[in-house]
Amino acid sequence: MVAVDDLSTGCLDNIIDLVEHTRFTFIEADFLKWDQLATEITKAERIYHLAAVVGMFRVIKEPTTVIRVNVCGTERLLEAAADCKSKAYIIIASSSSVYSHSNNINDLSEDADLTYTQEDGGLTGYALSKLTNEVQARAYHREYGLRVIIPRFFNVVGPHQTGTYGFVIPRFIQQAIDGQSLTVFGDGSQIRSFCDIRDTINALDRLVDIMPNADASVCGEVINVGNTRDISILDLAKLVIARTGSKSSIEFVPFDQAYGEHFYQITQRKPNVNKLKRLTGFTPKWTLENTIDDLLEKKLTGGITQ
Repeated sequence: MVAVDDLSTGCLDNIIDLVEHTRFTFIEADFLKWDQLATEITKAERIYHLAAVVGMFRVIKEPTTVIRVNVCGTERLLEAAADCKSKAYIIIASSSSVYSHSNNINDLSEDADLTYTQEDGGLTGYALSKLTNEVQARAYHREYGLRVIIPRFFNVVGPHQTGTYGFVIPRFIQQAIDGQSLTVFGDGSQIRSFCDIRDTINALDRLVDIMPNADASVCGEVINVGNTRDISILDLAKLVIARTGSKSSIEFVPFDQAYGEHFYQITQRKPNVNKLKRLTGFTPKWTLENTIDDLLEKKLTGGITQ
């Protein structure tokens, strides 16, 4: 296994158990400039393309980097795979952000109409970059026969995640540990569904496993990957306070103060995962409480450094 990352939002401590494994190789590199891409693609049986600029704070602060990394990085991978006539199974990560301003949808399904309003700002650039990734993946599947699948991730969270770039659960946990007020942006009524990274990986493996089966081919398909349990951000803050045993209060911060610009908040993001379940039988195993407890343990033991 070969992993490539520029460590711009992570650190080697997160994969310390893997680094010493004889079958694992880590390469620190800028994916847009990495000169061994074609060589490694020719050897790969599976390719998981997860490279992207993520996190609300980074997405808003670095809009041109979002486009360059998310769009150009995906194009570079797909072009190299096509040139190599790769037969690898390729995961091209998309995001629930593509549903963008479609707030009239109760359960977001893959065939939902997508609506974008430029003046609403916020995640529009990121959302369109991930929708472009979907278009790229489908185009290369149709023209070159690449074996691609496109999961739309819904709020992935896990033990090594940091709140530095805007991820809400680790941010809440750190504030609770420090005895600070938990800062809820807006009124906290916005709904989210969080999926543990271990469940996400399981779902991806299940999808790749069924790709060789002609009767259940998902090549070129978009598939929601997430957990259907939903929770408001305000209730999430209360849950973190309860799990940490903190005496922290809750402070409400207007969106424009939090993000430094006019910001349109997506009111709900709960996935419809019927397609994923039908194809793979996937059911999440990790509860939100499990994930919060694991993140808390990592924080308390110094297991999260960035």
